[in-house]
Amino acid sequence: MRQMSIVDLFAATGQLQQAGQKAMANELYKHWIAHNPDNPLVHAVYFNHGVGLTDVRDLAGAINVFREAIRLKPDFLPPYINLGRALEDSGQGGRAVQQWMALCQRLPDIVGETVGHKLIAFHQSARVLEAGNFDAAAEDALRQSLDIDCNQVEATQHYISLRQRQCKWPVIAPWERVSRKALLKGISSLSLSNLADDPMFQLAKAYQYAKHQIGMPKPVQHLPAPKAEKRKLRIGYVSSDLREHAVGFAMTDVIEQHDRENFEIYAYYCGISRTDATQQRTMKSVDQWFDINGIDDDTAAAKIKADGIDILIDLNGYTKDARTKVFARRPAPINVNWFGFPGTMGTPYHHYIIADETIIPKGQEKYYSEKVVRLPCYQPNDRKRVVSQRKPTRAEAGLPESAFVYCSLNGSQKITPRTFQRWMAILGRVPNSVLWLLSAGNGADDVLKKAAQDMGIDPARIVFAAKMANPDHLARYQLADLFLDNLPYGAHTTGADSLWMNVPILTLPGRSFAARVCASLVRAAGVPEMECSSAEEYIDRAVEYAMNSEKLKAVKAKLAANRDTCTLFDTPKLARNLEELYRDMWAEYQRGELPKPNLRNLDIYHDIAVELEVENMDLLSDEEYEALYFEKLAERHASYPIEADVRMLDGEGTERARSEEHTSELQSH
Repeated sequence: MRQMSIVDLFAATGQLQQAGQKAMANELYKHWIAHNPDNPLVHAVYFNHGVGLTDVRDLAGAINVFREAIRLKPDFLPPYINLGRALEDSGQGGRAVQQWMALCQRLPDIVGETVGHKLIAFHQSARVLEAGNFDAAAEDALRQSLDIDCNQVEATQHYISLRQRQCKWPVIAPWERVSRKALLKGISSLSLSNLADDPMFQLAKAYQYAKHQIGMPKPVQHLPAPKAEKRKLRIGYVSSDLREHAVGFAMTDVIEQHDRENFEIYAYYCGISRTDATQQRTMKSVDQWFDINGIDDDTAAAKIKADGIDILIDLNGYTKDARTKVFARRPAPINVNWFGFPGTMGTPYHHYIIADETIIPKGQEKYYSEKVVRLPCYQPNDRKRVVSQRKPTRAEAGLPESAFVYCSLNGSQKITPRTFQRWMAILGRVPNSVLWLLSAGNGADDVLKKAAQDMGIDPARIVFAAKMANPDHLARYQLADLFLDNLPYGAHTTGADSLWMNVPILTLPGRSFAARVCASLVRAAGVPEMECSSAEEYIDRAVEYAMNSEKLKAVKAKLAANRDTCTLFDTPKLARNLEELYRDMWAEYQRGELPKPNLRNLDIYHDIAVELEVENMDLLSDEEYEALYFEKLAERHASYPIEADVRMLDGEGTERARSEEHTSELQSH
């Protein structure tokens, strides 16, 4: 053993690990160390041994071995990172963060490999802190990481998301080393939906993310259009949320309602490994259930291809645990974007997006790369949702018995300064009223109370609801009088829950997908009068409903009368309409008419968007909004001609370009 070189040792242990003999590999490391304690590279062997012990879940052994590697060579950086991971995995998250942050303090000089290890330590710390709901500390770790390199997409995404969850306004707050432009370049599509009512930026952002973060992996198949044949269509749903999650709750009834005479339903689950009642219900209602969590993208795509899926539905979009890279491999002839993500995917491989006439009105297709197809109402709902039989009291919820209760039980990340100002204006005009919000549990509650106080509203009038099991959560909706929607990211499943529980919603729709879903819900629930046309009307109507109880009772009566027959909750009808869309998609594919996503000029639109005050887009009319983009496009075109597209480089915009002598390349197709 003393004569075995490190090269031979690593070769031997590698062979043992590949053969599945991991315990023997670890024993070999152990014996080699015992016979070669003075070898100048023994610290590297300790490190590899620690990795091996971690792999067999001997975390206590791994922790001791990594610490020994550090003792032997304090400037050898890899074991610091792995020691933190071992501490985290053994339930010592606090010590893991201490380990990583201590490493960052030991590495003041940003040179060579130091940079990479320091960034990893910051990211690991932020991840663990965020999981523990220590959002402020996680934000600080990411801020320090961005000080080193402001071009980190993932770090920027998480940094902005954390600021939104904490209601730290303005969310886009540049500092000496990180510009506003850098932050907007790195913002995620989902965070952008919470920040700005800007569908053009959202399209360009989705495109940028797909282009740079997903890439273009090799497709697993190139299929010619098949000959027409009558057979069952195989529909595959891919989601991390087919469980006790907003998407899982909403989708279960739809899946159960599918016509099994004409469709085979496959589910590909990619979420956390936890089985609950909602997931079990879904598993029972599909023809095939397959868990692709932990399976690499190539293997997952090959599985979907082998299953012969005709139409693959992306129920994640750009959300947590999404498997966009599986869709990029094109395992099915047709890819569809629906429900899990409120916006376009901006990819060359998502062919359709499912919406409705309210969410994507006629003429607004230009903001979407996919072909827009429509249901009577975009959002599915579960008519079998369980509501707790015990109705809580206002006292139990911390609500005044006699007050008018406004609520907005959305996540704190959806609250913007302008929306909050409107809510405070409402409270200011309705003295005996409170605002009931969902507690974030991360310091945001105190931030919002302070903001209320700064606007002249007693912070005691802001009441927070703790998170609870869904049946109990649904039951407590009845304690509220009126739900106030958010802009630009409005209520989706929370809105449907409110309407199901007979609590009206007042909404102010914008122009982007996420900003129009709630308007779709109230229309489909049979109360279109709850949609406002301006911020002033939104405030005035919220005040009016508090002052005129009979008017509010009339809306509630309509909701109650419509609940079992309205479009919003007619799940069997939605399933039939959805199936008709699937048939139409398949027919287009058979005719060789599969839509080709339009991605032209999106790099240019993105470059323009990051230079704009996008937080103020909701203050602009549609005409002002388009004029703003066109002005910037015309400026660029004057220096470098831009190829015409079907978005803002035709129609009225083209006429304006002609007047500025920028005509030839800007003309419409």
